[in-house]
Formats: sequence, structure tokens, C-alpha cells
Amino acid sequence: MDASALANLTPEQKQAVMQQAQAQANQQIMTGMVESMALACFDKCAGTSGDRLDSKEQGCLANCQDRFLDVRKAVQDSLEKRQGAM
Repeated sequence: MDASALANLTPEQKQAVMQQAQAQANQQIMTGMVESMALACFDKCAGTSGDRLDSKEQGCLANCQDRFLDVRKAVQDSLEKRQGAM
């Protein structure tokens, strides 16, 4: 959307455009967090036990993912709270 088209929108339409842009930005943040989780947890937990994860590695991965998801939830709640204040 170019600047001239944005100027012709009603305040409600402008707010809707801003909310959509914010939602897209939030989705990109969450996607990046999931990618980071996969890489960080695998690097942290996966050893050299071969082509399968042993029970210790599986437990480590589960705990690591849980911590990432806890952080993701906190970030999501914060973003929604901030978005609601707009």
C-alpha cells in the first residue's frame, strides 16, 4: 500500500491496516523463535550417540522445548498486551 492510498483511508481502516501489520510482525517473531528453539535445543541436547536420541537426550530436548515455549508464551502475552494498548 503506497502513501497516497494510506492517506485516503478512514481512521478505522488505518487502524485495521496497522493491526494486520502488527499481527504479521508478531507471526514472524514467533516463527523465528521456533527456528531458534529447534537449533538451540538440538545443539544443546543431541550428542554423538548415533542416528537416534537416547532417553537422556530426549528428556533434554523436551525440557529445552518446554522452556522455549514458556518464553514464547510470555513474549506473546506481552505483544498482545502492547497491541491492545494501541
